Amino acid sequence: MKIRLALMMFLEYFIWGGWYVTVGTWLGRTLHFSGGEIGLVAGTTAVGAVVSPFFVGLIADRLFAAQKVLAALHLLGAVLLFFASSQTTFGPVYVLVLLYALCYMPTMALTNSLAFRQMRDPKIEFGPIRVLGTAGWICAGLLIGSLRLEATSMPMRLAAAASLLMAIYSLTLPDTPPLAKSTAFTAKDIFPVETMRLFKDRSFAIFALASFLICIPLQFYYAFTNLFLNEAGVHNAAGKMTGGQMSELFCMLLIPWFFRRLGVKYMLISGMSAWALRYALFAFGNAGSGMWMLWLGILLHGICYDFFFVTGQIYVDRKSPLALRAAAQGLITLITYGAGMLVGSWLSGYVVDRYTLPSTSAIATHDWRSIWFVAGACSAVVLVAFFFTFKEKDQDIPVREPEAVGSVG
Repeated sequence: MKIRLALMMFLEYFIWGGWYVTVGTWLGRTLHFSGGEIGLVAGTTAVGAVVSPFFVGLIADRLFAAQKVLAALHLLGAVLLFFASSQTTFGPVYVLVLLYALCYMPTMALTNSLAFRQMRDPKIEFGPIRVLGTAGWICAGLLIGSLRLEATSMPMRLAAAASLLMAIYSLTLPDTPPLAKSTAFTAKDIFPVETMRLFKDRSFAIFALASFLICIPLQFYYAFTNLFLNEAGVHNAAGKMTGGQMSELFCMLLIPWFFRRLGVKYMLISGMSAWALRYALFAFGNAGSGMWMLWLGILLHGICYDFFFVTGQIYVDRKSPLALRAAAQGLITLITYGAGMLVGSWLSGYVVDRYTLPSTSAIATHDWRSIWFVAGACSAVVLVAFFFTFKEKDQDIPVREPEAVGSVG
């Protein structure tokens, strides 16, 4: 069963890593989309993250077995990705990718939920299974980079093929019927009123606001790093970017050690500081003597993601009452990967367009130093504001016994 669930996770994240990392390069260098258009396409996943909790709560929890919903969504997703890969203008590409994101984003919660339902002790069993998802993302990047497919529509078609395979494989997974089939669906089932009371706590409200704000410059990285590296002349950029996921795995192991020594506040500050430093390294790095800066900027992904987002998930878990933990995690996911990255997709596209250089060539070039300065400045402002306003100490956070629940994130 563990092997079957691990393969499910591998395919799930191979699909996302297969198209999302390099889509900006294809749109910018081959289809000549503007920065704003690339940002909007990248932001479709944020729209999907906003819709996902409602979809899962209505469909998967009440109407159909999880494995059947997974199969249907990935089958439809395969069709949408394939047709999107054959488009050449913004309108059709955006609509098809948006529809795809609405199909794909709920499947992340569904795979988590399905896996939890098959486990005796999720606290111990889930980690080694979920790590295969990161391995899938890494394998997708290495494959696409080694085949030099980054500026083509082939990564999207590869992801479509993997999505079709995932649809077929989903039907072989254990039957996981809905648990709330006889109950009526209401919006408060997803975000109970009680979760809103968490915002009355000043420290929690500051944390939630900082999480939203830091996700705005975060989208600069996800939407435009591959395009930046290709314009800078970096060979096998997609393959090199998988170093970020590799460092993520390594830093995950270090979290308990650092957590004991730094505490919540300074773990979060370390993560935000890494974002600002990463963008400074990108601003001054190059594919020649400055390649070490680009490498370091990529490898900082482990600290950027784990020290802020994973620590944030732990913080939310400790602050929330037992009965509201899953709902609170879902709410923070909506605030960050939904609202924050949606705003970030618009802002990053606007900034990239603002610093597009005049060119007689059909392929646009950009003043990347200025672009990364903007992203870095945004990160630094959030960092400083959080440092001076977040006052909570570890001993002020209630410690509760862990509970085996899955979250939307």
